[in-house]
Amino acid sequence: MPPHPPTQPHGVYDTTLCVEELRDALAAHGITLPSLRVDLPGSAGTYRPPAGLVALGNCNTATARRLLAVLRGRGVLDLDLLAAPEAVPGLRRAVRRHLGEPCADVQLCVTELVANVIRHVGEGVPVRVRVARVDGGRIRVEVTDPDARALPVLLHATGDDEAGRGLALLDAVAVRWGVEQGVAGKTVWCELAEAE
Repeated sequence: MPPHPPTQPHGVYDTTLCVEELRDALAAHGITLPSLRVDLPGSAGTYRPPAGLVALGNCNTATARRLLAVLRGRGVLDLDLLAAPEAVPGLRRAVRRHLGEPCADVQLCVTELVANVIRHVGEGVPVRVRVARVDGGRIRVEVTDPDARALPVLLHATGDDEAGRGLALLDAVAVRWGVEQGVAGKTVWCELAEAE
């Protein structure tokens, strides 16, 4: 994603990207809405309720993001990538865009699970990252790698330890987590309560 232009507030830029993606998704389904545009005064905050209006039935940005996800069939985010430190920032952004809302705990879990693959299976290993909303208002994060033997272990790191806190952080923010072993690898997963 390109950096935010310095002349526009963050909300205007984010809303503009959302509207462009929504327009593209609608066009892929044969829907053309030439009036679809960003309400710049609303996005810039010159009036309060609701900020970031989009000229599509007066829906706000969050609603437009949900519509975009439905039109794209993105109820589930599935990404195949190589586990490497340089992939993590883009992965965190992809998760944030997919969920369409602040999701620091989800991003933390994705980061820690991929970091565990890098540390314990190896850098450059192919992984699949899956993020989905599931029953009960939860968000499920799964990271699948090809090594069924390197199982995660929850450690209790002391103040001097330089490692061993990743799964403790995940355990602290997740409702539950676990491991599913298969013939060709394993999936480490966690579920988090969706932010209200």
